[in-house]
Amino acid sequence: MFENLSDKLDSVFRKLKGHGKLSESNIEEGLKEVRMALLEADVHYRVAKKFIAAVKERALGQEVLASLTPGQQVIKIVNQELTELMGSSHEDLNLSGPSPVALMLVGLQGSGKTTTAGKLAVFLRNKGRKPYLVPADVYRPAAIDQLTKLGSQLDVPVFSSSVAMDPVQICREAKTAAHRLGCDTLLLDTAGRLHIDEELMDELSRINNELKPSDILLVADAMTGQDAVNIAQSFDETLDIGGVVLTKMDGDARGGAALSIKSITGKPIKFIGVGEKLNELEPFHPDRLASNILGMGDVLTLIEKAQDAVDEKKAAELEKKLRKSQFTLEDFRDQMVQIRKMGSLGDIMKMIPGMGKLKQLKNMDVDETEFVRIEAIINSMTPRERQRHTIINGSRRRRIAKGSGTRVQDVNRLLKNYTQMLKMLKKINKGGMHGMPQGMLPF
Repeated sequence: MFENLSDKLDSVFRKLKGHGKLSESNIEEGLKEVRMALLEADVHYRVAKKFIAAVKERALGQEVLASLTPGQQVIKIVNQELTELMGSSHEDLNLSGPSPVALMLVGLQGSGKTTTAGKLAVFLRNKGRKPYLVPADVYRPAAIDQLTKLGSQLDVPVFSSSVAMDPVQICREAKTAAHRLGCDTLLLDTAGRLHIDEELMDELSRINNELKPSDILLVADAMTGQDAVNIAQSFDETLDIGGVVLTKMDGDARGGAALSIKSITGKPIKFIGVGEKLNELEPFHPDRLASNILGMGDVLTLIEKAQDAVDEKKAAELEKKLRKSQFTLEDFRDQMVQIRKMGSLGDIMKMIPGMGKLKQLKNMDVDETEFVRIEAIINSMTPRERQRHTIINGSRRRRIAKGSGTRVQDVNRLLKNYTQMLKMLKKINKGGMHGMPQGMLPF
C-alpha cells in the first residue's frame, strides 16, 4: 500500500544524508518533497501541513543542525512524528462491562463489515473469549446468509435472525441468547447503505441506546482514501465511535486514510484488514507502520506471526534433528507449512529491516504456488520415501510426479534442492548452530 510513499521518502532521505552538514535551505527543500509525497498518498491537506510544521520545527533545532549524523536525525524525527500522527500506540478493544458485552460494527455497504465480524470472532476466540455473531442487517438477506456460513465455518454460534425482524429486536434477543449459551461477546453486524442517510443513523442510534455497546467500531474501506476520513467523522458525530477498522490494507490504496483518520477525528485505528482470509486481521500499531513506511521493517509483527505459527514442541524437536543432520523431507514439508501460516513470503521479507529498500526484492515476483507444488510432491511420497530420500529412483520419481500432478523435472529439482540443504546443514553443524532461530530453516 505505502510503496510509492516509501520510495519517495527514501529518495528525500538519501539526498539529505548526502550532505555532510544540513542547512535550513536543505531541510526546507527536503520537507517540500515530503509534503508532496504525503499529498500524493491522499493524506488530508491539513494533516500534511501540521505534520510538516512539526518536523520542520524539530529539524531546524539543535537536535539536527548540531548532530554528527544530521540526515539520520531527520529520519528519526520523521519516524517519531509519523507515529504520533497515527496515534502513538495501539489502542485495544473496550470490553469492559457486564457479560455479555456488545461490539457494534457500523459502516457503509461494501466496506467489509460482515467479513470483519468473522475476523474479529477469530481474534477474540484466540484471546480466550467466547464470541456470538449477530446478523442485524435485515435489508440484505445475503448478509445474514454470509454471517451464518462464516459462523458455521469457524464453529462460532450465530443468532438466528430473519429479514422480517426489527434490528433492535434482533440485538435484544441475541443478548439473551448469548447469555444462555455462555458467550461473553456479541458482535453486532449492522446494516449499511451506499451513503449516509437519516434512516440508517436513526436505526444505529436505536441499537446503540438499547444495547449500550462497550465499543463501536467503524469499518471503513482503506481504498476510499480521504472519503474514509469524512465517513468516520459523520458516524462519530452521531454514534461517538470508539475506533476504526480499516479494511483492504493489502490493496492498491495510497494509504491516506491510515495517516489521516486519527489526526482529523481523534479516534484511533484499532485493526487493519491485511487479506481476505479470516485470520488476516491485525491490531494496528502506529509505531510499526511508521517504521515500515520508512523501510525499517517490522520485526515485532514478524516475531508475533512466528509465535502464532510455530509449534514450540515441534520447534524443539526440529532443532534436535537439525543439530544431528536428521532433517527429513517430512520435516521440510512441516516447516514450510508453518512458514506459510505467517503470510506471503514477500510480506514476511518486507518485515525484515532493510529488506523493503532492496530493489531486487521489489522486482522479485514470489511464486506462492511453488509452495503448493512442493507440498503436493512430498505428500505423494510414501512415509519411507520421506524418511529416506536416497531410495527414490527413476520409477519412484515418475510415480510421485504422476500422483502430485507435476513433472519428473519438478521432483528432481525438489530433491536436488533438498540434498543441497542437507549439505549446508552439515557444514553449519561442524561450525556450530549458535544463533540459528529455533525451529526456523536456514533458507
